[in-house]
Amino acid sequence: VFFHNALPFVGFGFLDNAIMIAAGTQIELSIGVVLGISTMAGNTFFSSLFPPPAAALGNLVSDLAGLGLAGYVEALASRLGLSIPDLTPKQADMWQTRLSAHLGKAIGVTIGCILGMFPLLFFGEEEEKLEEK
Repeated sequence: VFFHNALPFVGFGFLDNAIMIAAGTQIELSIGVVLGISTMAGNTFFSSLFPPPAAALGNLVSDLAGLGLAGYVEALASRLGLSIPDLTPKQADMWQTRLSAHLGKAIGVTIGCILGMFPLLFFGEEEEKLEEK
């Protein structure tokens, strides 16, 4: 149950973070420069409560892509041999089963999000050039 729930969420977390970082950076470097919005909108208390516009728009793009890609991620997980656990209705309703499913999703999305940060390896130079301007 844990792995059945974790594997698709690794894929989801990976795609979500990778798309959000790439989209947010591109928004900041293109539209953001023109409109004066930034992912680095200051270190004030107000900016910590509300995401900067480029980050928020990157998150929007990522969420919309996630809606379209969710079925593909699940299909890929099933192609990798991830079978649905054969549980009785009573077993599926046990607290241990629900806990395993939730932990699998939480740990899966955490691992996926960490792996999905790989675009940050490519954006160091663009950020420095943007700060210089």
